[in-house]
Amino acid sequence: MYKKLVVAALVFTLIITLLAGCARKAEPQKKPALPKIPEKISRGAGEEPVLRVYEVQTQTVKEMKLEDYVAGVVAGEMENYWPLEALAAQAILARTYVLEFIEDKGGSKYGDADISTDFEEAQAWNPENINDRVKKAVEMTRGKVVTYKGKYIKAWFHSHAGGMTATAKEGLNFKEEEPPYIKVTKSPDEDAGPEGKRTWTASFSKDEISSVIRNEFGLETGPIDSVSIAERGPSGRATKLKIGEAVVSAPELRIALGSMKMRSTLLTSFKVEGDKITMAGKGFGHGVGLSQWGANVMAKQNQKPEDIISYYFKDVDIVKLWE
Repeated sequence: MYKKLVVAALVFTLIITLLAGCARKAEPQKKPALPKIPEKISRGAGEEPVLRVYEVQTQTVKEMKLEDYVAGVVAGEMENYWPLEALAAQAILARTYVLEFIEDKGGSKYGDADISTDFEEAQAWNPENINDRVKKAVEMTRGKVVTYKGKYIKAWFHSHAGGMTATAKEGLNFKEEEPPYIKVTKSPDEDAGPEGKRTWTASFSKDEISSVIRNEFGLETGPIDSVSIAERGPSGRATKLKIGEAVVSAPELRIALGSMKMRSTLLTSFKVEGDKITMAGKGFGHGVGLSQWGANVMAKQNQKPEDIISYYFKDVDIVKLWE
């Protein structure tokens, strides 16, 4: 009799434990906190914001719904015939970018606008390239943004990672603390994309390089008999370059020389050849965040837009702010 009672008690305890475990598993996951829409563009909770956009093409400020602005960005940043899921991932980042931009900077450098169509200030914008595919990508992600602990992320993206993404500090010479959601990760774009994005070469005269370094950095190179990569970051990108007697930031030199010429800092060759300085590299852009060509590859592998973004950004949430 005693043994039967002990067995019954053990069985009862086991059942209670299992039920408790099931109850814990059934508990609903806590919803991520929603970021605030900047007050100056807000039209109320759950309502689509309206932007004042400085259009550099016409040099006028225009009011437009945020989703209309996003469609122009997607059409400007990606080819409009690309896979729908890649375009949709770009739409989510473009939407996040403008909201974080306004929250961080307060608005555009152009008068009283919230943002501009100047790609050097914000994002590329080409409404003439909007087609049904772009419209669908924007509509299927309507109101969706990327957050980290309830705040908009810095929604960085670039054309081609050359097979590996970068930290913000190495790719952009980012002065603030490294964002916790940015990571170095293998990008599936190494064999994707055309020549000039996958790999590239560039050549500059010694005089041109010396002049740029003098004007932009206030440094003298002296005679340029040798060049070298003085420092590399976690992804292998050059962070500092030694040119003659001067040591300069590689990301800043890239912008100073022209990002269409020095296409990345993921250098595979850097040397002096006669009166020229030649370099070769992989990828196109700063390498931080989402690779557009990587997104293209992942979309063709039937990855969802949210999965593509989560691959490139660590521990982020994708939330919907309006219907």
